[in-house]
Amino acid sequence: MQYKLKVWISALRLRTLPLASASIILGSLLAAAEGKLDIVIAVLCLVTAILLQILSNLANDYGDAIHGADNEQRRGPRRATQSGDIPADKMKQAIWLFAVLSFAAGCLLIRNDSLLFLLLGILAIVAAITYTAGPRPYGYVGLGDLFVFVFFGLVGVLGSYFLQAHSFNPVLLLPAASCGFLSVAVLNINNIRDIESDRSAGKRHREDRSTPTWTARLCTTESPCHREILPHLL
Repeated sequence: MQYKLKVWISALRLRTLPLASASIILGSLLAAAEGKLDIVIAVLCLVTAILLQILSNLANDYGDAIHGADNEQRRGPRRATQSGDIPADKMKQAIWLFAVLSFAAGCLLIRNDSLLFLLLGILAIVAAITYTAGPRPYGYVGLGDLFVFVFFGLVGVLGSYFLQAHSFNPVLLLPAASCGFLSVAVLNINNIRDIESDRSAGKRHREDRSTPTWTARLCTTESPCHREILPHLL
């Protein structure tokens, strides 16, 4: 029992949760700077983001195992589905569980707001699952960077701000983009680590389509982007 608990905790990839939380914290701080912080909304945003990140992690564990990207050539932490620590059917059940929890948390969050946010929430759930799972995962055709930038940057920051302040300022696109660039840089580093095993499974992300030198330059460009953007807000 203790071993199984450790396996499930490892599969949740708790170390990724600060990245999921960053955009919500930033959006809430921006709302607080205008005296419009709503603690209840901020906490619900944070809970929803964390549930979506766990959903994405479980779906990634399952999808990469099914599609063969997680194999003996892979570097990095042990993956639960590929190693057999968690059977594929049990992982699918966990994916459905966190999809339902994410939807429930999102409904609590937006109960008094526009249906646009309901649509965004559903899209976020679908994106979290289909990054590497499903018959045509978009992470296998080089679209992962775009979705990470949109959801971990623009949607996370602007959405959490709007739900509290009920207003929009175009200048907020700058901190939202900053957060998105940092998240994309983290994804790029993971893709570089897994490039050989991903290539053997037909997973063609941006790093696989570029030379190692160009990829390294791109990562070092994305990471400092937030340092160039944020001073304009001060």
